[in-house]
Amino acid sequence: MQSETSRPSDTYSPLYFLASLGAGGLAVTFFMWLMHWLPHPGKTVPVFEDIMAAFAAGTPLTQGMIVVAVTGIAVFAVLNLKLLVWNLRRYAAWSKTESFAKFAKTNAQSQVLAMPLALAMSINVLFILGMVFVPGLWSVVEYLFPFALIGFLAIGAYALKLYGAFLGRVLTEGGFNCAANNNFGQVLPAFAFAMVGVGLAAPAAMSTLPAVAGTGLVLSTFFLMTSGLIAVVAMMLGLRSMMENGANAETAPTLSIIVPLLAVLGILSLRQSHGLETHFGSAATAGETLATLTKFLSVQVLFLLFAGLILIRQGYAGRFLFGRETSPGSYALVCPGVGFAVMVHFFVNKGLVDAGLIAKFGPTFWALTAIALLSQVAMIWLVFKLNRRHFGTPRTAAPVPAE
Repeated sequence: MQSETSRPSDTYSPLYFLASLGAGGLAVTFFMWLMHWLPHPGKTVPVFEDIMAAFAAGTPLTQGMIVVAVTGIAVFAVLNLKLLVWNLRRYAAWSKTESFAKFAKTNAQSQVLAMPLALAMSINVLFILGMVFVPGLWSVVEYLFPFALIGFLAIGAYALKLYGAFLGRVLTEGGFNCAANNNFGQVLPAFAFAMVGVGLAAPAAMSTLPAVAGTGLVLSTFFLMTSGLIAVVAMMLGLRSMMENGANAETAPTLSIIVPLLAVLGILSLRQSHGLETHFGSAATAGETLATLTKFLSVQVLFLLFAGLILIRQGYAGRFLFGRETSPGSYALVCPGVGFAVMVHFFVNKGLVDAGLIAKFGPTFWALTAIALLSQVAMIWLVFKLNRRHFGTPRTAAPVPAE
């Protein structure tokens, strides 16, 4: 039992990196407002000058939207970085303990991939901060892309090292507990590699230099394929165990990890497509983009329904969100809501609007966009709820150890 003077986060788990990840994802959802609702001619993303021009010429409603968006980006970017630093410090201390040594001999060893996942997200958040708050950044952005490629590649190499240690152990020594693999927790490494890939794809979409764009395209494709292969294998193994043993109640939130994974892979694909069109003469039509986004969104909805069914039948919210039990894996619930909201924005703006099926800022546009906004608001509530529960005032609770 946990004492009355301790908090759930006092018992460390690498899954707490997901707290940083979720905050970073919420910063991205606010950036979606600026990206899709403000003009940014000649650029793939809005920057400080575009935002200021839109604010100066906009209606009070537009100005209010911009204020809310930049405030949301700032708040959740700070929270993202604060939780990242906290996790890095705690992880460094925890990795020297006997508890870590025992952890590294279980299925849960692959959870250490949450660290490179969070690191890659934080680099993306730093770029968003630069674009939104730093004047003149776009004039020097070409000088930043090589550093971004090096940074993401370094994180990717570290992720490969961590995953290699896990695979090397289980494939040479054995000991992987298939019965306890009744979840999608082993998909987490795929999510990490996808996040590295989407970062590497940014120069492919934004750089004006074919060599830089081509480098980003090639490197991001490697991590795209790595992510896809791991995800497929991990899902099959997880489903096999769940069909025999039932889904693990504590790790049930991992059943929706496919949703943010698909959001990241979808953005990665769009960035690659833009780079191929700009530099290599391979343009995708509006219809092809709509079809691609529709496929990604359809699978997201299916997995939301699948995960929701299991979570409801197991009474997860009553136990781990409102009851006396706690689990760091609860933070895995934030990522699907964020990933779904981001994908809806792209589906509406880059899919339906660009294909001419709906009018931008028309009634149908806002009705569909409201789905993304509701998901975003729900995830904001969930982040603060979980932060109070895990990092807030000490309370009596029965923590469930991550497995």
